[in-house]
Amino acid sequence: MTNRSKKRDAVLALEDGNVFRGFSFGASTTVEGEAVFNTAMTGYQETLTDPSYFGQIVTMTAPQIGNYGVNDQDEESDGPKVAGFVIRELSPIVSNWRATGSLHEYLLSNGIPGIEGVDTRAITKRLRVHGALKACLSTEGLSDEEALERAKGWSGIVGRDFVKEVTCRESFTWDPSGEESRSFTVEGTNLLANQTDSSQTHRLVAFDYGAKRAIYRNLRRHGFEVIVLPADAGPQEAREKKPDAIFLSNGPGDPSALGYAHKTIEALLPDYPVFGICLGHQILTHAIGAGTYKLKFGHRGANQPVKNVESEKVSITSQNHGFASDKEQLESMGAIVTEFNLNDQTVSGMRLKELPVFSVQYHPEASPGPNDASHLFRAFHDLVTKSKKDSGA
Repeated sequence: MTNRSKKRDAVLALEDGNVFRGFSFGASTTVEGEAVFNTAMTGYQETLTDPSYFGQIVTMTAPQIGNYGVNDQDEESDGPKVAGFVIRELSPIVSNWRATGSLHEYLLSNGIPGIEGVDTRAITKRLRVHGALKACLSTEGLSDEEALERAKGWSGIVGRDFVKEVTCRESFTWDPSGEESRSFTVEGTNLLANQTDSSQTHRLVAFDYGAKRAIYRNLRRHGFEVIVLPADAGPQEAREKKPDAIFLSNGPGDPSALGYAHKTIEALLPDYPVFGICLGHQILTHAIGAGTYKLKFGHRGANQPVKNVESEKVSITSQNHGFASDKEQLESMGAIVTEFNLNDQTVSGMRLKELPVFSVQYHPEASPGPNDASHLFRAFHDLVTKSKKDSGA
């Protein structure tokens, strides 16, 4: 059945009063969340399953989504974490040798609603002008008025701890054999040749604030034994694992609401090398006494330019965040801001002057996105090696 013969049975309402009618796909349900947009042209399954999107209704700016289907290998967590999905056109066919199902079937089986046939350009422009907005997406026959009322009544994302909804429930070791973290190859060609395995393994404790699996794969591939801890694990639990270093993962929500994480990392900083990405970067910001603030519409996509002020190099990065670290506060607390986003000059990276600690606001593992920043995993391994040598370990 073509869209012309279908009823516009799905609705997306924004808190500013704008309502968009479209065609439903995925699950029949109603959700509220923060309306955001993503500019990546590929990688919709990785976007859907990225825990950083928990509580958000994501609009994709690429005009057609779903053409290559979904598969088990591209999941970044145990299923979709978005609240809802908004696209211009759902591909009528699935054509890829790796596909195990369609996008519609995938969202249906996971209880996630989708809307297609709406003007995603207009939605994106409104979010850029007015900022991320509270929203309601319904595929079960809600009226415009009902959807708008639910959008306005949603509690929002500021001050909310979403990490507790996506973190692991108990500690585990990621991929002990290394089989799941091997570099992807096609006909004997290593597509990740710059990410070869290291001969020296360091024991790493990774705090799971909503980590993507690709991060663990990259850490494992670069010579780390990765022991994952829940987000609310304390410093003593980390010390009991006898790690050589600490890693702070990405995740959803407002970093200022995670006081327990701030205190834990503050306690661990003097004793271990630390690497943080995305939410981990923001938690590190709070741990040293600086602050974060909410961005107007955030950075979500696979084409964010970042400049390193120390190397003068520019990298194209994958990003997914709605908060940023305060530059002046970071510098006042003894941090060096090493990178900034060329689009809006916000902080994209930092390091501490006196400790082997650094972090970035983007995703060096990409998935989806470019591999410009994958060298940071090697840099972290080298940092841990040097730290152990200096300490005589």
